[in-house]
Amino acid sequence: MFRLIKDINIKFMSMTKFPLLLSSLLIIVSLLSISIKGFNFGIDFSSGYIVQLKFNNQVNVLEIQEKLTNNGLSDSTVQLYGSSNDVLIKLKDEDTFQKNNINNQLIKIFDDDKFEILKLEYVGAQVGSELRERGEWAMLIALFSILIYVAMRFEFIYGLGAITALIHDVIITLGVFSIFDLTFDLSVLAAILAVIGYSLNDSIVVFDRIRENNIVLRKMSIIDVLDKSINQTLSRTLVTSFTTLLVVVSLLIFGGDAVKNFSIAMFLGIIIGTYSSIFIASASLSHFGIKRPEES
Repeated sequence: MFRLIKDINIKFMSMTKFPLLLSSLLIIVSLLSISIKGFNFGIDFSSGYIVQLKFNNQVNVLEIQEKLTNNGLSDSTVQLYGSSNDVLIKLKDEDTFQKNNINNQLIKIFDDDKFEILKLEYVGAQVGSELRERGEWAMLIALFSILIYVAMRFEFIYGLGAITALIHDVIITLGVFSIFDLTFDLSVLAAILAVIGYSLNDSIVVFDRIRENNIVLRKMSIIDVLDKSINQTLSRTLVTSFTTLLVVVSLLIFGGDAVKNFSIAMFLGIIIGTYSSIFIASASLSHFGIKRPEES
């Protein structure tokens, strides 16, 4: 079987001090930003209008965005929707933008362009709050289910190790969105849940090799077993992450605004997840006190 990296023997466990300090710092900064600054919620989680317009001529998304910004709607997002004539506009709830005269205000904004309103929806604050709550429950249920599965598939200590790495990945990814004021909408939530599954897959591959080596290599110390297992799976981890990143970067560059936030979240999650599967997940097993099979 092809391996990108052959016959390596990196002492990862002796290098965990700096990664653990770095991760702890990133988690603290992320939690502070989330608790103090919060998120820049999109319309899905706040309130506002979703408008689908069909123009007679092809449109330029940047020009539409500029017109909305010039009319005091800088928080709006614009994306092509199906064809170069159709656009989907998301507008945050503004006192100057009322539903009862929305057509007149759009005509005023796009005075030189003829268009037809195909869809007009209003997402109220209560609906946005309910979506946020459901999103939080979705992440908690996913993490709890993973803990139960890994504990049954391996041992409880492996479940703790997997959850530690996943919480690490989720908090730092959310922290980046909070710190840099990136829009947090349903697509980002979907990306976070996808990152949880992706990171778990990386950790499970390493954990499976640790379990095998822990039985076979009885003369090795636990630390050496962890190092050897990470080295044996390192090529697979890096190749998988690299090929996945190629797709995500393509989406980020060519996907447009429709998948921009999703792509950013996936990009961050894959990098952080790869890092945590190497340095955090296995190190957590050592800290939690993984034992030999006969010691269990």
